[in-house]
Amino acid sequence: MNSDVQIAGDPLAIPHLLPPVPAHPDTVAGFVGLARAIAADRAAWAPLVRYDATTRWYHRLRTGPGYEVWLLSWLPGQGSGRHDHGRSSGVLTVLEGELTEHGPAGPRALAAGTQKVFAPGYVHEVVNDSLTPAVSLHVYFPGLTEMPMHDTPHCSTAARETTPS
Repeated sequence: MNSDVQIAGDPLAIPHLLPPVPAHPDTVAGFVGLARAIAADRAAWAPLVRYDATTRWYHRLRTGPGYEVWLLSWLPGQGSGRHDHGRSSGVLTVLEGELTEHGPAGPRALAAGTQKVFAPGYVHEVVNDSLTPAVSLHVYFPGLTEMPMHDTPHCSTAARETTPS
């Protein structure tokens, strides 16, 4: 007796029978997957990285319907200041080096390969406490339109930037 695949052929081999591929992510898992895919394509992002001795360097890497992707570099001692991301959710992925996140649960080391997902209104500070540079990737959905700063005793005015983190 013949199987359905033997009779009709493999339905996955016929593109018009496959479900449509979304034009862009539409779930948190989809945005995490997007960040992982971009992180894995080192040849695409590594040549763009720059370092700035006075402030974190950042570059908008990609935009799509309802989201944007930022590439950031952090020299030792550089930080974001304590902030939230307004109405945006996000995925932070450490590409190289190590960062420290100071969030509601206290400090957390974020080594290369670590991903952190956060919801709108999540307050944190990200700092390069290590002795080596770090690079991170940030996906915001919807795109980042505001980054309210929050005063803390350990947040210097020099760290008060309105750039992605």
